[in-house]
Amino acid sequence: MGVDSIEAGFPIVSEGEFRAVKSIAREVSNSEVIALARTRREDINKVIDADVKAIHIFIATSDLHMRYKLRMSREEVVEAAVNAVSYAKSHGLTVEFSAEDATRSDPKFLVRVFQEVVNAGADRLDIADTVGVMWPSKMASLVRFVRENVRGGNYLLSVHCHDDFGMAVANSVAAIEAGADQAHGTINGVGERAGNAALEEIAAAVRFLLNYEVGIKFEKIKEVSDLVSKLFGIPVPPNKAIVGANAFSHESGIHVHGGVLSNPLTYEPIDPGSVGMSRRIVVGKHSGKHSIVYVLKSMGIEPRDDLVNAVLRRVKELGDMGIRASEEDISRIVMEVLNHDDRLN
Repeated sequence: MGVDSIEAGFPIVSEGEFRAVKSIAREVSNSEVIALARTRREDINKVIDADVKAIHIFIATSDLHMRYKLRMSREEVVEAAVNAVSYAKSHGLTVEFSAEDATRSDPKFLVRVFQEVVNAGADRLDIADTVGVMWPSKMASLVRFVRENVRGGNYLLSVHCHDDFGMAVANSVAAIEAGADQAHGTINGVGERAGNAALEEIAAAVRFLLNYEVGIKFEKIKEVSDLVSKLFGIPVPPNKAIVGANAFSHESGIHVHGGVLSNPLTYEPIDPGSVGMSRRIVVGKHSGKHSIVYVLKSMGIEPRDDLVNAVLRRVKELGDMGIRASEEDISRIVMEVLNHDDRLN
């Protein structure tokens, strides 16, 4: 799909995870493969043994996490972060440093930690919205604050957004617009709790709304989404943006008649083919005659007015009973109407 960097796993958590990361690092050639590690030396050594060239080191920086999870002081966190980054850099790794729970951290302390790890050689910094508490304007402000106050180095700034309040993608896009260089995403937004920012949605928004160039092969998005859905056993909701079955489906007679059949951009933000999708005209209780004409023509049947009206009436009757007509239903209705007309003749 052309992503820049693939976080393949967390090698220290199990032998299977370690082998998986090592295999991915060996087989993937066109994207960077990066592995996750805490600030512990044993974690970093396991990443080195996995033969990756990049490491994603994290430690929490919020007072809440430092007190109740890490049981470390601010000074101890700074020391652990700097030592970990220095050690990883001494082994030739590209280093991305994440401040876990960054968005609930004291901004001044967050900047201090980021500055210290940049001084130690960190190549990338990551603002992690670990429990999804940001909103777009606040995320943009935090990105600008970090940019303005972390000096020196040639670091890239990343964001890692969770979807607890349904704003992971919006926060990611706002961060990029405000100056972030990279956004973390997962296919279909799968992840902890309510999930992570959906990669396909971030990429599409950045490309088609912000008009930034990205390396994503958009025509591959649907294929990859389907593969992840199948392997993870997590269905894609039909109303999901970009890759959902209904993302480019049209039922409303106003939409179909008003433009989709003459100029799809009237009711579509982008060409569905650009993201590996296809347009569907769905027939239901909100449909009008133009939808029925379209369906009949696609079936190779002459759309006579009496036939169109009869089929539309039957479809609306089903809709009023709470039944959405499937393609099979439409074919059956058309055949029944035609057979009825034949008997009358």
